[in-house]
Amino acid sequence: MDIFERVAAYRAESDRLAWSGTFKEYIELLKKDPSPAKTAHARVYDMIESYGVEEVNGQKRYKFFEQEIFGLDRAVEKLVEEYFHSAARRLDVRKRILLLMGPVSGGKSTLVTLLKRGLEKFSRTDRGALYAIEGCPMHEDPLHLIPLELRSEVEQELGIRIEGNLCPVCQMKLKTEYDNNIEHVRVVRLEISEDARVGIGTFSPSDPKSQDIADLTGSIDFSTITEYGSESDPRAYRFDGELNKANRGLMEFQEMLKCDEKFLWNLLSLTQEGNFKAGRFALISADELIVAHTNETEYKAFIANKKNEALQSRMIVMPIPYNLKVSQEEKIYSKLISQSDMNHIHIAPHSLRAAAIFSILTRLKDSKKQGVDLLKKMRLYDGEEVEGYKIADLKELQNEYLDEGMSGVDPRYVINRISSALIKQDLQCINALDILRAIKDGLDQHASITREERERYLNFIAIARKEYDELAKKEVQKAFVYSFEESARTLFENYLDNIEAFCNWSRIRDPLTDEELDPDERLMRSIEEQIGISENAKKAFREEILIRISSYSRKGRKFEYNDHDRLREAIEKKLFVDLKDIVKITTSTKTPDENQLKRINEVSKRLIENHGYCPVCANELLRYVGSLLNR
Repeated sequence: MDIFERVAAYRAESDRLAWSGTFKEYIELLKKDPSPAKTAHARVYDMIESYGVEEVNGQKRYKFFEQEIFGLDRAVEKLVEEYFHSAARRLDVRKRILLLMGPVSGGKSTLVTLLKRGLEKFSRTDRGALYAIEGCPMHEDPLHLIPLELRSEVEQELGIRIEGNLCPVCQMKLKTEYDNNIEHVRVVRLEISEDARVGIGTFSPSDPKSQDIADLTGSIDFSTITEYGSESDPRAYRFDGELNKANRGLMEFQEMLKCDEKFLWNLLSLTQEGNFKAGRFALISADELIVAHTNETEYKAFIANKKNEALQSRMIVMPIPYNLKVSQEEKIYSKLISQSDMNHIHIAPHSLRAAAIFSILTRLKDSKKQGVDLLKKMRLYDGEEVEGYKIADLKELQNEYLDEGMSGVDPRYVINRISSALIKQDLQCINALDILRAIKDGLDQHASITREERERYLNFIAIARKEYDELAKKEVQKAFVYSFEESARTLFENYLDNIEAFCNWSRIRDPLTDEELDPDERLMRSIEEQIGISENAKKAFREEILIRISSYSRKGRKFEYNDHDRLREAIEKKLFVDLKDIVKITTSTKTPDENQLKRINEVSKRLIENHGYCPVCANELLRYVGSLLNR
């Protein structure tokens, strides 16, 4: 389909979704499906749930957020379960402002934007359909037409709840246009749209002297006041404030705690009672999810002021910390770079990982648990297996500091430094060293960090460099081994045969000579020593592998090379040790002979074809690893 065909298809879909009928016809719709009568909070929760939920290691992961929000699974799970789910079930938390509080560039605004875009899309689905009184500036819930005295009977009949009263405009239209015959009132289907100001409102603080409360609650229409003669006539009032337009959906307060107090007072009644005061009218009903965001400094100043106690008691504060997973931090940088015009510059493999390691280390806190340094903690948080630690240890570490991730280097700083490295002229490619160097150079320009923090950060850059060095060596060594995976699997199968014979007190049959042999202790130890398995611990390690094989067998699965991270690491290291001298001589020779040159070209080709390198960074990697191995 070309552009105009897509536009036509979109327009046709909008036409299909359009529905118009009387209130009587709307009631017939509700008898078949009462879901359009749900509250704004329930609609948001249903929208999130409609994308699916999966459970990983006892933690729920909501797929709605995973395209834009990285590494915040715990915070998101708490947000959805403790606020959205509870509010959707009409528990008292729906009468609270949702305040997202966290460090700068932590994803608060992205999270709110996701909710807004999600609501817009959801309102175009059958499950997310909602309806309003035609011509109402506040997209009024049609059920407000039912008189208070009759609501309990209607609620029982339809299996719904009715909350709120008609806005002043609809009260007047009911009398003047419909002669109080509610069954004839016109009802239309709504499409939530921030651009059209339907179901989504946004308020940003500005100069308190120039900003008017009318931005929130609407204002008198002076062009019609002489015509209608009264400020209490709804026709002489513009119901176009953000609180009016956000009705039935979501109201966002950007940097809420920077707002002048008079703008926040309106929220006291809106949150608790579901109504607010505007002009010379009775309280106006509104059903909207109020979500605000702020940073920790502003929040601490806010709660220190005793005058704010009433508003503070009407808030649910959800901490949104920085991501603490290296692999997820890489995704953040990749996403931000992909949105730029710098895609023509190649970024060498592991470059963003090196930057991510630095970032995560700055955000972690030293554990009181003996033997857990920041590197081990970083690996555990990222889902890697660390010898001697289990999932229970991970949860204990995560619960050790409730404010972990609320400080450290923010993603904006790192992406700014990556941008600085990318923007240099005549570059075809940048690598991890270019990025780490740019991060280091930027520390001098980072006015907010202290001298002690700078020293810590320089140490983290050095650690990130060491981690990259290990990755670089492993990458080159893999490329030197022709058909590496095949060699590793052959060694893996050989090791399994030997430990099975060892644990079962049996012998191995030689596939060539058919001779029965004792288990090859020298081979087994040469592999186990690569990951520090001592002589005393070898029996327990071998039995653990055998138990794992048996467990997989009972489940009808074959135990594969990649199913045990530590054993895989040991086998790779064993292959690399055997290969180290060849790699060292080949990569560091200044004047390679014909055979060495041929081998370098073959390795470079493998790096380019199989590992994501370009000719520039492949050659730089070979030179760099050669220098590392010669140290």
